[in-house]
Amino acid sequence: MRKSEFEAILTECCDTLTNEAQSTGFTSSLQFENRVRQVLDKLTKDSKLFTIDFAPHPQAFPDIAMGDFGVEVKFSMNDTWRSVANSVLETQRIETVKHIYIVFGKMGGVPEVRWGEYEQSVIHVRTSHVPRFEVEIPTEGAAVKQSLFVDMGIRYDDFRKLEMQEKMKYIRTYARKIHPDGRLWWIEEKESDEHTVPIQARLYTNLSTSEKNRLRAEAALLCPKIGNHPQGYS
Repeated sequence: MRKSEFEAILTECCDTLTNEAQSTGFTSSLQFENRVRQVLDKLTKDSKLFTIDFAPHPQAFPDIAMGDFGVEVKFSMNDTWRSVANSVLETQRIETVKHIYIVFGKMGGVPEVRWGEYEQSVIHVRTSHVPRFEVEIPTEGAAVKQSLFVDMGIRYDDFRKLEMQEKMKYIRTYARKIHPDGRLWWIEEKESDEHTVPIQARLYTNLSTSEKNRLRAEAALLCPKIGNHPQGYS
């Protein structure tokens, strides 16, 4: 299937969902996401090119895989086309998907559903403890915001394949660009480029005994009341 053909399907899907949003409405992101699956399944059932999974992994990215194509679903009860998106880690990325789109349901203001290409819709990255992308579907008549990946000087498909330390180099450069007068201590890179804490979360029960003891000691120093708790540590 060509991109133009898939985009025509997305347009028909969004037209259907817009009518439903304005007539009966959607009350939750889960309800909307499931309805997107149902409509896309109905529109493509005769093609026999792919089968939509109605029970995917809850953290799968994108939400809906359709062969080479994928749809990430976003939903807002407010009058906005902007939303926090997936983590830049993309640990649950569905690798068979080559082209990702966003289907965004907006219930605030005049309810409407629109689609956009994922790479063009990512316009910012929130540099918190787990950096996450922010996406925005252009408002009709408004100037289209530049893609984050254009700002960072790298294609999304190249960026996503990088190791996290390499991704952070691009994110740091971007953050310093938009905050030129501030010292961003929370994303500063050490000369050794090492992290004192692993960047990916790990289960405490899977840690070695020495790591558990070290973390317990650090917790006791930082929060003495924990060490004095009558039940101790679990």
